[in-house]
Amino acid sequence: AVRAGLTKIPAIVKEMTNDDAIIAMVDSNLQREEILPSEKAYSYKMKYEAMKRQGARSDLTSAQVGPKSWTSEILAKQVGESRNSVKRYIRLTELIPELLDLVDDKRIPFVSGYELSFFTRQIQKWLYEYIRENGVPKWDQINELRINTNQAELTQQQMIEYLNGLRPIPKESSKITFTERKLSKYFPPYYSRREREAIILELLEKWKAEQESQEE
Repeated sequence: AVRAGLTKIPAIVKEMTNDDAIIAMVDSNLQREEILPSEKAYSYKMKYEAMKRQGARSDLTSAQVGPKSWTSEILAKQVGESRNSVKRYIRLTELIPELLDLVDDKRIPFVSGYELSFFTRQIQKWLYEYIRENGVPKWDQINELRINTNQAELTQQQMIEYLNGLRPIPKESSKITFTERKLSKYFPPYYSRREREAIILELLEKWKAEQESQEE
């Protein structure tokens, strides 16, 4: 405007809180045609956190924000994606910059990037070194490495051997044991073992139904 010789310009000045401004900024940026996965990831995260803070306020005035537990669902509807998709994008913000760049460049598939985000930053650095020298592992290799290894005990050499097929990934035992001390916090002392098992299984069935409903 100054270079054009204008001394006044038409403008709208709107009072906004920091969170309102973040939401408006993100909504504006998401209108672009070409958006990198990393840009979506951080945009969704910024808006999600702003909406969550607004939902926690007692002086809530923004009609677009609902209760805290509905934040992710409302965000998903606003950006036109499923709730699981939004959560996966937000999860990408846990990647180290080097791996996130590879996701942006489409050298790492989105689903593989999501799996990689669950590794510690140290293991992610090892994985980045491995990818530079050997290429990107298949999704199922990354998934098995994540699920079936103890990250706190995993060494770089073991990781390389697993990914190269030189060492089988150890399978963790599927047996789960609940001690009496743990269960006593949730059940009266007069409940029998069978009664406790029945309640646990019933609750697991409800949890499974909720998970399947969310996936749909």
